[in-house]
Amino acid sequence: MRHIDTSDQDEQYSRAFPSPVSTTNLNPAPGFGVLEDLHGALETLQSRFFEVWLGTWPDAIDWTAAVIGTHISDGLSSLTKSLEYLLPFDGTSAEENPIARAQAVENEINKYFSQSVAYYFGEDAFAIRTQAYDDMLWVVLGWLESVKFINFHVNKHYPRILHSTTLKQSPWYGHQFQPSFAHRARVFYELASKGWDTTLCGGGMVWNPNLGPYKNAITNELFIAAAIGMYLYFPGDPNDSPFLDGVRTRSIPRKRHDDRFLAAAINAYGWLRNANMTNTQGLYVDGFHIKGWGKNGSIGTGECDVRNEMVYTYNQGVILSGLRGLWEGTGNTSYLTDGHRLVRNVIAATGWSATNGKRTRSWSGLGRDGVLEDYCDSRGDCSQDSQGFKGIFFHHLTLFCEPLPSEATMPGRTYPATPEERFLHAQSCREYVPWVAHNANAALKTRNDDGLFGMWWGYHTVETTSDSSFEIPSLPNYAEDYRNTAKVPLDGFYGEHDSSIRKKEDHDWANANIQDVNDRGRGRTVETQGSGVAVVRALWEFIHMFRHDN
Repeated sequence: MRHIDTSDQDEQYSRAFPSPVSTTNLNPAPGFGVLEDLHGALETLQSRFFEVWLGTWPDAIDWTAAVIGTHISDGLSSLTKSLEYLLPFDGTSAEENPIARAQAVENEINKYFSQSVAYYFGEDAFAIRTQAYDDMLWVVLGWLESVKFINFHVNKHYPRILHSTTLKQSPWYGHQFQPSFAHRARVFYELASKGWDTTLCGGGMVWNPNLGPYKNAITNELFIAAAIGMYLYFPGDPNDSPFLDGVRTRSIPRKRHDDRFLAAAINAYGWLRNANMTNTQGLYVDGFHIKGWGKNGSIGTGECDVRNEMVYTYNQGVILSGLRGLWEGTGNTSYLTDGHRLVRNVIAATGWSATNGKRTRSWSGLGRDGVLEDYCDSRGDCSQDSQGFKGIFFHHLTLFCEPLPSEATMPGRTYPATPEERFLHAQSCREYVPWVAHNANAALKTRNDDGLFGMWWGYHTVETTSDSSFEIPSLPNYAEDYRNTAKVPLDGFYGEHDSSIRKKEDHDWANANIQDVNDRGRGRTVETQGSGVAVVRALWEFIHMFRHDN
C-alpha cells in the first residue's frame, strides 16, 4: 500500500501558502445585504421546517438534524457580531435608536436559541447511541458549537460583573444550558471513541459497529474534529449519568482541556494522513475495505487495501476545522499547511483556475464553472444524506479560516500565532473570498418564491451550456456511491451495486417537463436549506474577516 509522502512538512512556512486564486475584484460591499440573505435563509429554515412542540425538524433524520442544529448556532454567532444590523421588518432608520435596533436583533437571537434548547430535548439521543460512529460524532460537534456560541455571546454582550458578591452567574439566560450541552457532547464522544480500532489497518475509526469493517474518511475526520474540539471548547462535566461500569459508580468527571483529547486528535490525524486516503487530485476518497475480511471467519489481510474511490464534498470539509484546532493545540504549522493545500485542491476540482480565477464548464472532479457539486446533483438523485454535504464543507471552511489568535486563548494549553503566521493564513483565506462568493451567489440563485434553496447550485451554468457539451459525471473507477445509489450490505460484505436505484427520467432533465430542476428527486428540503444557510454565512464571515482591508 502506498503511503503519503510527508517529507515536505518541514518546509519554510512562508512557502506553504502560495496564492491560490486571483484577488481581482475581491472587495465585496461590506453592507448588510449578505447578512439579510443569511437572516432570511435562517428564518425560512426555522419557520418552514422546525416544530417547536416536537423540538426538532421532523423531516430530518437524526444525523442531519444534528448538522442543522450546528448551522443554527453558527447563524447565531454571525448575528451576535452584528447588533447594528437593521432587521428587514424593523422599520427603524439607520440613524434612529441604535439601542432599540440592537434589542430587536437580540430578541431574534433569543428566539432561535430557544429553539436550539427545544432541540436539546427533542433530539433522539437514545436512538443515536445505537447508530454508526459518524452519527454520534455529528452530535458532538453540534453541541460543542452551541457551547462556543454561548461563550461568545456572553463574553461579547454580557460580561461578568467583576467583584460582585451577589451575582454568581452570567446575566444571559442561555448560559444555564451550557452544562447540559457539554454533557451531551461528552457522552457521545465517549461512545464514539469506542470505534477506534488498531486490529485492522494499524488504527483508524470504523464507520459502523453493525457492519463489517469499513474505515472511511468522514468518520475519521469527524473523530479528529471532535477530539480537538473537546480539548479546546469542552468546559468540563461533573455529571456522571449515564456512565456505568458494571454497577453504578462515580466516575472521574472529564476535565476541561484534557490532554487525552489532544493526544487522540494528534494520533488520529497521523493515521489518516498516512492512510493513502487521497486521490491524484489531492481529494479524500470515501474509505477502505479489508481484502478477504470475513471469509472463513478471518480478518483477511488485516490491511486497508481495497479503496473506494468515491469522492464527496463533505469529506473535504470536516477535516479543515480539525486541522485548525490541531494547530491551536500544538503550534505546529504543518496542520495549516495541509489544510490550505486541501482547500486549493477543492477549488481546483470545481474548475476554478488557481492563477487567474477563470473557470471551465467541464466536470473537474467536484464541480464545474467554479461551483462546488456532488456527483448526484446533476442526476437529481441525491439522498437525504447527500443533500447536506456542501453546506458541511462551507461550515468547516469558515471555521478553518478564522483569524489566528495573536495571544494564546488558553495560556499553557494553546498557542498564539506569530505575526507572519497570522498574515500568511489570513492572506490565503482572503484569496478564497471570490470563490466563496461565487458559490454563495450560485446557491442564492436556486431559491424559489418561498425562499427555499435548491440542491444543484451549478444549474445556472447548464442553462447557458449546449446539451452536447454538458455532461452528467460518471462515478470514478472503482467507486461505490454508498450515500446515494449503492447498497450497503447488511451481511458486512461490500461491493454490490444496484444501478436501478437511479431513475432514468431524473437524468434526462433537459427533455423532461420539469419547471425547476431543483424540484427533482427529494426536491427542496431541510437539508438543502441548511446548506444554503451555511454557504451564505460563509460569505458573510469572510467579508466580516476582511472588511477593513484596503
